[in-house]
Amino acid sequence: MATLPFGEYTRQWLAEHQVEWRRSHIKVLNSTIDGHLLPHFGDKPVGSITKSDILAFRAKLAELPGRTREKMSNKRINGILAPLRQILNDAADRHGFISPTASLKPLRIRKTDVEPFTLDEVQRLLGAVRADYHDYFTTRFLTGMRTGEAHGLKWKYVDFEHRLILIRETFVLGEDEYTKTDSSQRDIQMNQVVFEALQRQHAATSAMSEYVFCNREGKPLDNKNFTDRVWSPLLRHLGLKARRPYQMRHTAATLWLASGEAPEWIARQLGHSSTEMLFRVYSRYVPNLTRQDGSAIDRLLATRFASGATKGAKPAEATEPGPKGQPPPARLAQHAVLQ
Repeated sequence: MATLPFGEYTRQWLAEHQVEWRRSHIKVLNSTIDGHLLPHFGDKPVGSITKSDILAFRAKLAELPGRTREKMSNKRINGILAPLRQILNDAADRHGFISPTASLKPLRIRKTDVEPFTLDEVQRLLGAVRADYHDYFTTRFLTGMRTGEAHGLKWKYVDFEHRLILIRETFVLGEDEYTKTDSSQRDIQMNQVVFEALQRQHAATSAMSEYVFCNREGKPLDNKNFTDRVWSPLLRHLGLKARRPYQMRHTAATLWLASGEAPEWIARQLGHSSTEMLFRVYSRYVPNLTRQDGSAIDRLLATRFASGATKGAKPAEATEPGPKGQPPPARLAQHAVLQ
């Protein structure tokens, strides 16, 4: 009934729907509900909550300190309001009242640009990182794996014979989970540099852990510990701008694009369902994708409308690709400088 207290209705809602969610999502959801929603709305009848109540709650959240800043970010506030919206929409649908969140729009989140590293910066990082993390850095910079995918990677998913990394699980909030999306289930091709890095890593950790990258106890790496004790100090030491380790994934994408790899192949390597995000997020880092001087069409037309060409002459043949399986010069050069 709509007179049921919000807290009681929420527990019922959780019990009915948690079978749909990943364990990590349930943990985050329970933390949000227990930490924010129940203290504010717990005893209030679910059908009596108004839009004004929610706006007052949102204003209160905006004054709370954030995790890394003075006040809570719009993104975090939206994340807290999201389950509230779901719960009230569910109650409204069941009990025939209009949800107070129906016309409530999420707070605007400022778009942030990706900040990939240049190839020179990657070389500097690999040259300065402590030895036990060198192969971890190499693998992340050159495969585009997400943090949870790298930390949850097990040796049974490393296929040296076919030079493939099988992304089948991710490590989130201390547990192995199914990947972020179905499209995240993929096979990443190892280039020679990654192949050699994983062979060295195999010699170092395969006897002590099922995880490729692990701590001294054989357990998966902890992202916060890695960021605080390895990643951030290294960036400071090299005088590089502070940024999240996730930028290693963005770096792989921009290096692939800059070297001329096919966008469809890159999207598959990254676990994207299409190339749309690829061009939207990364195109400005690739000169030949963003050039607007008309030189590309000039070269194409020159092969068909060459001055003085004989009428009916056969168009110039397009340059043939190299032998099958032969990497382009850009990738050979990249391999050489990363050795």
